[in-house]
Amino acid sequence: MIDLHLHTTASDGQLSPEALVAAAARVGCVAMAVTDHDTVAGIPAARDAATRAGLTFVAGIEMTAVAEDVDVHILGYGIDITDSTLGHFLRVQRERRLDRVAAIGDRLAQLGAPVDVTSLLATPATSGRSVGRPAVAALLVAAGHAADLADAFDRYLAEGRPAFLPRIGPEPAEVVARLRASGGLSSIAHPGKLQRDHLIAPMIEAGLGAIEVYHPDHAVADVVRYQTMADRHGLLVTGGSDFHGAGSARDAALGHVGLPPTAFTRLVAHLGDGR
Repeated sequence: MIDLHLHTTASDGQLSPEALVAAAARVGCVAMAVTDHDTVAGIPAARDAATRAGLTFVAGIEMTAVAEDVDVHILGYGIDITDSTLGHFLRVQRERRLDRVAAIGDRLAQLGAPVDVTSLLATPATSGRSVGRPAVAALLVAAGHAADLADAFDRYLAEGRPAFLPRIGPEPAEVVARLRASGGLSSIAHPGKLQRDHLIAPMIEAGLGAIEVYHPDHAVADVVRYQTMADRHGLLVTGGSDFHGAGSARDAALGHVGLPPTAFTRLVAHLGDGR
């Protein structure tokens, strides 16, 4: 199994980088990428753990763009995690996340479901840890306002729910350009979930290098559609479980959804030493 979409406690995953590598190894992964949201803080520890476990490791990230008032997630692979320009860009992203968490906390109080977001806001953007709605969801569960994380999103935090607030962020083309400048390959994440295929063409013009074809939220028809799109535009394909940890919506996908070996070989050949 080759899983190129995994999250750690550096963003909204429930496992530390070392624990995530161990979990991936247990289910038969031979290659993996850590793709935390708007941070590369988990990569060094994950890379070291993967090396010890004999797994091929790819440095990755999942960056957040905004278009048409919705989040557009863009995966990056083979990035230079020491690039200072990218580092500054990611700090701004994390600061915006903290601002959004504060505003969501205010909204929840108005809705009669107060939670104390102080501990989340005490996490400085410079720490490398990326904070978002899943952390607020955990607070809602702890406070008894929701049964579990999924219920917290269904009741309050998902798009269209009463505590949802749209994100402020860069356009997708800017994120693609940032990843390209850092030596990375960009891939639009789970486009079947996004359901805005018209946004992909401008991203290709900006240098999009791949499409995430294999994802737990993709039906067979989605896989066929996006593989065909990638072939038509000469793009690579990526894939993975989007695993966040036990109790998350895609928990069962770890070890079951990944990238075919032939597609991974092409990806690694493109990344070269940047892997």
